[in-house]
Amino acid sequence: MVSNVCNDSFDKTNFHSLQAFTANDVKISDDSKELYFGKHVDYIANHGNDKNDYEYCMTEFLRMSGIYWGVTGLDLMNELGRLDKQSIIEFVKKCQCPTTGGIAACEGHDPHILYTLSAIQILIIYDCLDAIDTDMVAKYVASLQQLDGSFFGDKWGEVDTRFSFCAVAILSLIGRMDVMDVEKAVAFVMSCCNADGGFGSKPNAESHAGLIYCCVGFLSITDQLHRLDCERLAWWLCERQLPSGGLNGRPEKLPDVCYSWWVLASLTIIGRLHWISSESLEKFILSCQDAETGGFADRTGNLPDIFHTLFGLGALSLLGDKRLKPVNPTFCMPQYVIERCNLKPKVIVL
Repeated sequence: MVSNVCNDSFDKTNFHSLQAFTANDVKISDDSKELYFGKHVDYIANHGNDKNDYEYCMTEFLRMSGIYWGVTGLDLMNELGRLDKQSIIEFVKKCQCPTTGGIAACEGHDPHILYTLSAIQILIIYDCLDAIDTDMVAKYVASLQQLDGSFFGDKWGEVDTRFSFCAVAILSLIGRMDVMDVEKAVAFVMSCCNADGGFGSKPNAESHAGLIYCCVGFLSITDQLHRLDCERLAWWLCERQLPSGGLNGRPEKLPDVCYSWWVLASLTIIGRLHWISSESLEKFILSCQDAETGGFADRTGNLPDIFHTLFGLGALSLLGDKRLKPVNPTFCMPQYVIERCNLKPKVIVL
């Protein structure tokens, strides 16, 4: 891209514009870092043990997803036994709404498709899907589909392509894709595709790496990857890599470890993981570890959290780290679990 402006007409205006375009980045140390494997295991295993902790109390609204992040992270590190399986399953069971069949983030909360997916992923990993009423789950997801093919997140009516992904992920994991109108759902997702090859949350919304992952994952599950302009999309995705090696979610934004997952998974599904610098990205991800407590932060020097810890580990798995189990790029679950379910989400092989 720089070559496009390196000519005789290049002036200071062009230079400052280019400089501004790449200015939102972070500096990381040149010191090579190892993966603090044991510390990450302890960080996840101990997460949420103190029920009086301020952070624990303030994150009740997303607890189900927090459990999914921890369960998946430990499974990728082959340390799933560090968690109390039975208490987790009992928690999930208590969060299923007996009326709608949907699952909430925590007891006493309204069900939502986001937390329903997290709950299903947890139970699938533990091979305990029979702990809940999956017919009711299927009925709940089907009830959220709208006439244009989109999905509400819950009864309050927000529409977002994230929810389209959640719907097909849930229904494919429980083997009930028959309850939704796949053709209309595909048409809605494709209506959210932009001229840059990316996807937004709804038609005419800005392209965003997290939403691109959701839409590419949706098309992977529904066997519709041929609808993508892979070359254009891959260019948009690989341009998310900054000089630090980290990836951002949109132009002009700072790099963030979670986008290491959203971008890498999307590139993996469309067969173009090699379009970014794996070495510099790995260096960025490892710089975001907390050497004292374990866990990954969003970027270098910040405090770690369970969300970025999973997606840091997931990205390292996609990059081929042999200390971690292979991760499935579509479901963000261990690959052996997806194979056990006899699921074959599509990927493009060049």
